[in-house]
Amino acid sequence: MLLMPQKDWQWKYNDSYGVLGVSLGSEIEFLTSYKAKLLIPDALSSMEFNIAHAKFYMSLLDRLPKTLSLSDAAIVQIALNATAAHFMLTPQMPKSWFFDTSDVCVYSDVGKVFELKCQKQRVLALVVENTLQSALVMLLSPECVLSGAKTMVQFETIKVMHNRLHPLRAQRHVVAA
Repeated sequence: MLLMPQKDWQWKYNDSYGVLGVSLGSEIEFLTSYKAKLLIPDALSSMEFNIAHAKFYMSLLDRLPKTLSLSDAAIVQIALNATAAHFMLTPQMPKSWFFDTSDVCVYSDVGKVFELKCQKQRVLALVVENTLQSALVMLLSPECVLSGAKTMVQFETIKVMHNRLHPLRAQRHVVAA
């Protein structure tokens, strides 16, 4: 069962855990992966989970199951983290140099899943914000080793140029006659 937005949802910075949370009513709080240093100043105080947030979240709930075979709970987790990343994170500069260039020109759209290739590893990333030349993507894979000293973990974001986004490999089914 997918979790639908309610009018009493609120963004709240959770001081105990040091991350942004979403209060999902009087007894439930979802904690995102985003610490204070990554957040816009408004995210450090209580904010309404408004109509724009709900619309973005709902569009992901609709789109993600068409691309990813995950449980409803995992889809909700991705959608809430992506909504937080889209609306609550400070702007970033592109860091494309970590990733291999794609030979295919892609149409990058918010909510679309791509592969990133880095040091012979392939990881899944979700576009959470799109501009003319770059996209802010959220890592869906458990981790991505960028260099000997830097590793991204699931739900971290990075901005990359569109030419670093690789289309998902199509699953081919061969049927013998």
